[in-house]
Amino acid sequence: MSTELVLLGTAGGPTPKRTRSAPAQAIVTGGGTYIVDCGNGVARQLARASIPFDSMRAVFVTHHHSDHVADYGNLFLLAWATNWSSPVDAYGPPPLRAMTERFLELNEFDIATRIADEGRPPLRPLITAHERTTAGVVHFDDDVRVTAALVDHPPIPTAFAYRFDTADRSIVVSGDTTVCPALIELARGADVLVHEVLYPPAIDAIVARSNAATLRQHLVRSHTSVEDVGAVAQAAGVGTLVLSHFVPSDGDISDERWHALASRGFDGEVIVGRDLLVI
Repeated sequence: MSTELVLLGTAGGPTPKRTRSAPAQAIVTGGGTYIVDCGNGVARQLARASIPFDSMRAVFVTHHHSDHVADYGNLFLLAWATNWSSPVDAYGPPPLRAMTERFLELNEFDIATRIADEGRPPLRPLITAHERTTAGVVHFDDDVRVTAALVDHPPIPTAFAYRFDTADRSIVVSGDTTVCPALIELARGADVLVHEVLYPPAIDAIVARSNAATLRQHLVRSHTSVEDVGAVAQAAGVGTLVLSHFVPSDGDISDERWHALASRGFDGEVIVGRDLLVI
């Protein structure tokens, strides 16, 4: 079976969007599913994509902004309440272990009731959370090798990009980052790079709708302009650049505009991502 990348959610930022779901990706290979980030609605997006919950093998968190982890625990709970019953490893920066334990405590009543009343297996033993603070290989099995790089997403102290190398493809997910040499090195020669994008002319409108006094500073210093992302892909020598984590997500920016700006200085294929797109 060939490796597929499924864009479960392509929005950026913590607020619910009308046109896009929150950040999440699925890499499907060898009959297993590897999930990157767990934005709000990730379980429903998996269902919409017809990806079986019981194919889930590992979950990777890029960083702990809420748009990337709001449904981290809910993914496990809802998958378990469907048909998932095999152990899964979760990887990400601290405090991933504490988050996992607190979520299980929060839902202890529901979990215990379903075990006793419905005969479901215990949930806690199915999840093993691994905390990472350094770059390097984080997961390896018969179907995939996953390598992490530390990227620049201030003020978050530990934010990762992940590279998935399978028998037939290499796929890199940038997470949230500024232009970052470590990401370029991680993506060197990859078939596909999924990269976040920011449209700077829209910043004024985004800030005007927000209650965050320093949001402008955050957007400018911790994300990558769509005008710069093509140069990142070119420097890495990737084959295909996939745009995602759009900021803004509900703006009136056409796909053609995103595509034209991202294509500057890049010789490869550019794909403007959308929810549930299979690549």
